[in-house]
Amino acid sequence: MIKSLLPGLLLTTVLSSAALSSSVWASPGPQPAPPNRPTPAARDVPYPGVVKLSVDATDTQRRIVRIHETVPVPKGAHEMVLLYPQWLPGAHAPEGPIDRVVGLKITAGGQPVAWKRDTVDIYAFRLTPPAGAKSIDVDFQYLSPVKDAVGPIEFSSNMATLEWISLVLYPAGYYARQIPVDASLKLPDGWSFATALDRDASNGGETAFKRAPLETVLDSPVYAGVHMKVLDLTPEGGAPVRLNVFGDRADNLDIKPEQVQQHRNLVAQAQKLFGSHHYDHYDFMFSLSDTVVQNGLEHHRSSEDGLDADYFTDWNKGLAERDLLAHEYTHSWNGKFRRPADLWTETYNTPMRDSLLWVYEGQTQYWGNVLTARSGLRTKEEALENLALDAATYSNIAGREWRPLQDTTNDEITTQRRPQSWPSQGRFLDYYREGALIWLEADTLIRERSGGKRSLDDFARGFFGIDNGSYTPVTYRFEDVVKALNAVEPYDWAAFLRERLDTPGRPAPLDGLARGGYRLVYDETAGPVWKSREGAKKVTDLTYSVGFTVGKDGTLGDVAWNGPAFKAGLASGVKIVAVNGSEFDADLLKDAITAAKAGGPIELIVKDQTRYRTVRIDWKGGLRYPHLVRDPSQPARLDDIFAAKP
Repeated sequence: MIKSLLPGLLLTTVLSSAALSSSVWASPGPQPAPPNRPTPAARDVPYPGVVKLSVDATDTQRRIVRIHETVPVPKGAHEMVLLYPQWLPGAHAPEGPIDRVVGLKITAGGQPVAWKRDTVDIYAFRLTPPAGAKSIDVDFQYLSPVKDAVGPIEFSSNMATLEWISLVLYPAGYYARQIPVDASLKLPDGWSFATALDRDASNGGETAFKRAPLETVLDSPVYAGVHMKVLDLTPEGGAPVRLNVFGDRADNLDIKPEQVQQHRNLVAQAQKLFGSHHYDHYDFMFSLSDTVVQNGLEHHRSSEDGLDADYFTDWNKGLAERDLLAHEYTHSWNGKFRRPADLWTETYNTPMRDSLLWVYEGQTQYWGNVLTARSGLRTKEEALENLALDAATYSNIAGREWRPLQDTTNDEITTQRRPQSWPSQGRFLDYYREGALIWLEADTLIRERSGGKRSLDDFARGFFGIDNGSYTPVTYRFEDVVKALNAVEPYDWAAFLRERLDTPGRPAPLDGLARGGYRLVYDETAGPVWKSREGAKKVTDLTYSVGFTVGKDGTLGDVAWNGPAFKAGLASGVKIVAVNGSEFDADLLKDAITAAKAGGPIELIVKDQTRYRTVRIDWKGGLRYPHLVRDPSQPARLDDIFAAKP
């Protein structure tokens, strides 16, 4: 009976399965929602009217900035789209802090105008202006961070850093350079400020600026505060250059004459390097604060710079970061005047492409270090040690085995500088410092092949020094870089660059050291730049011995991938409680590392979240710190590179 029914049951099952399968695959299921209306494409035509932008930054206690705009309505417009900047120049990424924009109200003739945020392009706000309206009024507040968890602090009771690019909504459909803006700013009583914008008039505590294109206004941030000193760095016969220094306290501005001279030397050496300038005046805006964000961000006629409050008053402490101003100043030529073609965009809501950051940032990193030495902000010995630290990094970083340098140019977009768990394996942002090593290779190769007659200085003058006095950007592509290098010294520069950019696992780019007359070594004595870096990061750096950095409380910072600590099972965030049975102390740990050379143990009790465990690190190499030593078999080309130009 059962046997006779089996074929029928099987046939029924097969037919049912086939029907079910056919039914499932035949079902249309969900379909994509229809696309939103696109944001109007930008046109390179003048905007019909002038945007008036008024910023009130007087509420420093609550750190609320109030913005009022009057935006002309184009004739016959049935819809307007206002954009909040998303893709930020200098950040190379979609980092516009739109989450800080609140209280948005739009009116026309005193009557409310409804607005709606685009559900795809959340930086776009759509509205229908009333018939006959000639302008709309836009009001909103920008909520500057009130605690570190929200973001870098921009306000203190004595100081503020203001970026127009965070304080504006602008009309879609036009190139940023085609939108004229009348900007004005109100600050607390008694405050001074600096910006690259030219002042027009002051009235009742509010300063108006001369009319300028939107791209110029948004490229001209403001630093303001109670304690300010302006230093004239103008080179002989050059356009005005000012160092506008803002301090937490008045004594932060106690600047010695020799320090002023070194910063004057920086400007003079940059002028000699590039043989041009691309601004009518240039303003370093320099905050010295332990509260307000420390940063470095380039602009065409200014830069945002910030370091510790005691930068001038504890001069040796800031040695490791003394190249900040040189780096950002170099960007006036490399990055702002000459700009990668795929990084320049017509609006702040057009996606940027970062493929040439190894030129934009990598060569700027190189020139920043060189100009810091040529100006005397670092001695030759300090410049050599700084270079040794970079050489050691890329001789040991594990991520070079799998990830080509070219791919790291995407990091500004993919990580937006968020903290990473294993940076030595991820190799984030390496186009800066490894890029600088590649440009050192190019420089020394040109010097070697030309018998010392030419150098990368000639490339800088020929590539970045064109159109003296102009600050209209000129874009470039990879082929333009290669062509300019060949104009200095004929060589297969395309292959030279692409091999170093695209090939993972190749040796670190240290040929520049060898041709420069130096080689990388390690010993047990930390140099002054190393110690300064440790101080800035507030860590003890044992990267090239046991393979980690550690804070004063014993918490591990970066742990080197495949290093001794990694192999012992340690990771960032683990806390060292004891070293060889005694309570953690950084000097005690260093003593244990030294003693291990003779067979002593490196035994740690660590706390990993809520659990304690004992870890033994297998390392007999002692303390290791990188240095460069002279190789007399080659000319001392590095000495020539770091020497001031007469």
